[in-house]
Amino acid sequence: MQIHKHMEEANNEAKSSLHWSLTLCLVVVSWMLIHRLSQRNKKGPKTWPLIGATIEHLKNYERMHDWIAEYLAKHRTIHVAMPFNSYTYIADPTNVEHILKTNFSNYPKGKLYQSYMDVLLGDGIFNADGDLWRQQRKTASFEFASKNLRDLSTRVFREYGLKLSNILCQASRDDRVMDMQDLFMRMTLDSICKVGFGVEIGTLSPNLPCNSFAQAFDAANIIVTLRFIDPFWRLKRFFRIGSEALLEQSIKIIDEFTYGMIHKRKTEIKQAQSPGNNCKELIKHDILSRFIELGEEPGNNFNDDKSLRDVVLNFVIAGRDTTATTLSWFTYMIMTHPSVAATLYSELKQFEEERAKEEEVELVSFDGTDVKLFTDRTEQFASLLNYDSLGRLVYLHACITETLRLYPAVPQDPKGILQDDMLPDGTKLKAGDMVTYTPYCMGRMEYNWGPDAASFRPERWLNDGVFQNVSPFKFTAFQAGPRICLGKDSAFLQMKMTAAILCRFYKFELVPNHPVKYRMMTLLSMAHGLNVHVSQLM
Repeated sequence: MQIHKHMEEANNEAKSSLHWSLTLCLVVVSWMLIHRLSQRNKKGPKTWPLIGATIEHLKNYERMHDWIAEYLAKHRTIHVAMPFNSYTYIADPTNVEHILKTNFSNYPKGKLYQSYMDVLLGDGIFNADGDLWRQQRKTASFEFASKNLRDLSTRVFREYGLKLSNILCQASRDDRVMDMQDLFMRMTLDSICKVGFGVEIGTLSPNLPCNSFAQAFDAANIIVTLRFIDPFWRLKRFFRIGSEALLEQSIKIIDEFTYGMIHKRKTEIKQAQSPGNNCKELIKHDILSRFIELGEEPGNNFNDDKSLRDVVLNFVIAGRDTTATTLSWFTYMIMTHPSVAATLYSELKQFEEERAKEEEVELVSFDGTDVKLFTDRTEQFASLLNYDSLGRLVYLHACITETLRLYPAVPQDPKGILQDDMLPDGTKLKAGDMVTYTPYCMGRMEYNWGPDAASFRPERWLNDGVFQNVSPFKFTAFQAGPRICLGKDSAFLQMKMTAAILCRFYKFELVPNHPVKYRMMTLLSMAHGLNVHVSQLM
């Protein structure tokens, strides 16, 4: 009887436990179903309790820009809830103007964004807010407005454009496949180090040496981008495991390169300031030297190497990655749109003939077999390119601008929200969340650009042969408002200088079956590079 009683009690306990388990499961399932049913009219990705839109977000991570674009095509504003923070994505120019200009002070980079990017960008201009940002912007604005810096940039961009041309000339003769994205990254890294920091690093040398800094910089960029959707990144950082362990290693390589550059430049400045040295004029022209000089003045924030390190890395991402990425997509667009390439070639040929007459220069004749004659002609053409004459290449400017419309170097730009606010379209924004305007998506929206928004058509920027600008809140590749890109003119100078030389003298063909898609990082670089065959043009 006692055994039977115990068995009955155990059975009742099991039944009770099963009852409560089934009840709990029913409550949870009902809760989830009610939650999902409540989202029938929700704009944007559907969410689950606690985890928000994490599942759909992770599923579409490698194509996130297109995933967001699909929603924004239906709804100009969408909300994406995540476990620890929520994002509002916008593509309407009126809403963009509100956060970038009208209520600018309410939308800083913010603590959350800064916590993700601090390890790479520190307190540099792209990651700073308030007085620190204003001081850096004021200094950089003064330097970018300098005619001396513009003249130096023109010489350096021409020099490295010709170095790239020489590499391609040899590759065309050897019938070697070249990764244009890698070459552009090398060219722009060398250029920004020469113009911005007065240092020659030689990654675009003919033997294309391994560049550990560039590899580490790209790895760090990818990992800090992953932090935006990885709820466990702080734990991984604490235990130094996974992606955060790789990030730590990458930052060590980056810092070694950057601090070495700073120390070298400081030494050169001291040597140049010694009696009898004639290098003082060059020192005044580079950006790093200006910040070093600024650090010697009282009441500034650049009196230590860490501050200078942050300045350097922010200018590297601005001067290297953005320009190289755009040139890569530009080259891809030219390859895949033969009629555009033909029109551009005609403009460059006409420009060359007209400028040669103006300068009373007899153009070198070449038939494609003599390397020296080909090189001489390339150098001759490059000598006709300067800041003013490049302005005459209107179709080239339209091609690059159209590339930036569809493939902006910065595809998304998130902002923090200081106080509750309402967008012009009535969307409520909550303090502590983030709002992101999306240049990649905006360029593809028919309500912004018409029914051919997804088409690459440079002619949309021209009216009777004259380039037509649009609102920077519609074409947001260079941001807008108080944070509008200071280096826009410098970027166009290098892109047009390089593109003019390459499109005048080379034809590019994509290697068959080579995949071209973007890689998820803060910039819109190509995941597998851009492998091409190169041939010479007469």
